Amino acid sequence: MTTLRRHFLFALLAAGIAAGALPAAAQDRTITVFAAASMKNALDDINAAFLKATGTKVVASYAASSALAKQIEQAAPADIFLSADLDWMDYLAERRLIRAESRVNLLGNRLVLVAPKSKPVTLKIAPGFGLAAALGRDRLALANPDVTPAGKYARAALTSLGVWDSVATKLAPAENVRGALVLVSRGEAPLGIVYRTDANADPGVVIVDTFPETSHPPIVYPIAITSNASPSAVKVLEFLKSDAARKVFDAEGFTAPRREP
Repeated sequence: MTTLRRHFLFALLAAGIAAGALPAAAQDRTITVFAAASMKNALDDINAAFLKATGTKVVASYAASSALAKQIEQAAPADIFLSADLDWMDYLAERRLIRAESRVNLLGNRLVLVAPKSKPVTLKIAPGFGLAAALGRDRLALANPDVTPAGKYARAALTSLGVWDSVATKLAPAENVRGALVLVSRGEAPLGIVYRTDANADPGVVIVDTFPETSHPPIVYPIAITSNASPSAVKVLEFLKSDAARKVFDAEGFTAPRREP
């Protein structure tokens, strides 16, 4: 997103809050949101506008959903959890660490193959496509497929397309999807698999192609209030579900959550 467009959306967002999207009452403490790393750009804008309009400070901690869920399990002080997949939200739900009635599927996303802007690659994603040949002796950047949502989606897509086995020994696994993005942006990996919103946020990469939605499970971002959250978290959650916040998410490339076929 361009700087001008970001400033314009920020102004609209702040105006929407001040105009009555939420009461502008002082809150009892800072609200902490644990959010998937891919949420950073959009959520930073929303939190800044929320502070400007209401005086309520919302602090976000970004990491892989798996790491954040484990931290919440270990009693980390989070008020809201925004995961990049259903599994880690289910993990906390099974342990009664979120308020079930607050849970909602907030957003969706797309999975893309990216290359450094300085070294673009032409490659069409299709069954049996030549990913291994395109990598040569180099490695494919992706979030850790054993634990992170983005990595799991990537492995599922490559497996569905019949190319996982050809690249399984050529991986450069990162701690989270933004880590994979950095490897490509810096030219340390010739190709990587990230969310479309990540690719949109980094001018150092170009999208090679988009994975078919049918090649992997639906990318769903559920959100919920944690079991020990401040009462003020309800107002923040309601705003994150509002039309004003949706404008920011849409501008970053997020979609409405897609359901299983």
